[in-house]
Amino acid sequence: MAAPPPHLPPVPVRASLRELAVYFTRLGFVAFGGPAVHIAMMQDDLVERRRWVDRHYFLDMLAATQLVPGPNSTEMVIHIGHLHQGLRGLVVAGFCFIMPAFLIVLGLSIAYVAAGMLPQVGALFYGIQPVIVAIVLVAVVKLAGSACRTPATALLAVAAALIALSGWLGTVWIILLGGTVGLLLHLARTRTLASALLPLMLMLAPHGAALAVASTPTLAGLFAFFLTVGATSMGSGYVIASYLSSGLVQRLGWLTSTQLVDAIAVGQMTPGPVFTTAAFAGYVIMAGEAQDVWRGVAGALVSTIAIFLPAFVIVWLMAPWVARMRTLRPLGAFLDGVNAAVVGAIAATSILLLQAAVFNLAQPVWSLTMGAFTIDIPALLLFAASAVLLLRRSAPNSTWLVGGGAVVGLLLQWSAGVY
Repeated sequence: MAAPPPHLPPVPVRASLRELAVYFTRLGFVAFGGPAVHIAMMQDDLVERRRWVDRHYFLDMLAATQLVPGPNSTEMVIHIGHLHQGLRGLVVAGFCFIMPAFLIVLGLSIAYVAAGMLPQVGALFYGIQPVIVAIVLVAVVKLAGSACRTPATALLAVAAALIALSGWLGTVWIILLGGTVGLLLHLARTRTLASALLPLMLMLAPHGAALAVASTPTLAGLFAFFLTVGATSMGSGYVIASYLSSGLVQRLGWLTSTQLVDAIAVGQMTPGPVFTTAAFAGYVIMAGEAQDVWRGVAGALVSTIAIFLPAFVIVWLMAPWVARMRTLRPLGAFLDGVNAAVVGAIAATSILLLQAAVFNLAQPVWSLTMGAFTIDIPALLLFAASAVLLLRRSAPNSTWLVGGGAVVGLLLQWSAGVY
């Protein structure tokens, strides 16, 4: 094996470019369950078994990814690629991890648009959607436990949720505002200003891309929107639901609320990064009612490139500073505020998702009318049962729950004579 470039840090065992490609391609096909599962799999495989990464350095990388925007597990993959083979390893590891999920999501997107109007497909998502809402809400509960540890951060999360529900600000601005509040609280305690400006400037800089989004769907508009998402999203991977809700559903109207829930469902039921939800959204938007496959593929590809591109750039810039990231207290304070705002934004989005999955359905199975709302009782019970199961200490894998929801949906709508 050729000697590594002199600028790369030492590792117990150095992987070749081919080994990186093979391992992360396989991981991209089997990594179900979200970022926490991806990171746990890498810790077991790459730290304990293959010894590609030192345990302490792995923790440093994990801490660093928590302090910057982007999908945490994907950034860990990119970090490890860079650690072993520099810039080439960074690109190869990230590409190989993302590509399997992209291809699977693209295939599901094509089938969804082509067959989405068939009763059986509607029945399938009838059962999946309440489960997805439960998954997102339980994620909010768990995130709140770590993100809202003080009265100030709890109040910040509530304020973020109320602002998101009002539609007054988009998710990007809510998150930036939350980080700014966290930073100001830190300044109030330490009375320092200069050292706190850098993280705020880094977070504000990419937001200008959002202003370029057009009012009608275009590839340039999709690229600008998802570039902004990738450059500013922090916290849970589920925050993408809040971005899509405030941006593509409420502000631009490129997606419907039902398509949003379906997009999250596809991202949840497939392996790899949750951010490949962008591929589904891009395909559905560009394929449109005409079901133009090639425009849809272009939309999926552009959206995926845009949402993941910032992660590659951020890791490349951050790699030399990984060991020092945790010592930057202003950055940590900014992150505290961001995390609280993220919890609030996701909570608000989950309420909107619940409305789309349970209330005023086009083909309810057993409905109960209350004023202006028609509640589908089986869908509500499916949501509640999923939430209870997920909150248990020995919770089932969310992928199995999504599959179970699909089966229940088919049976319920078949029994109601929908198809």
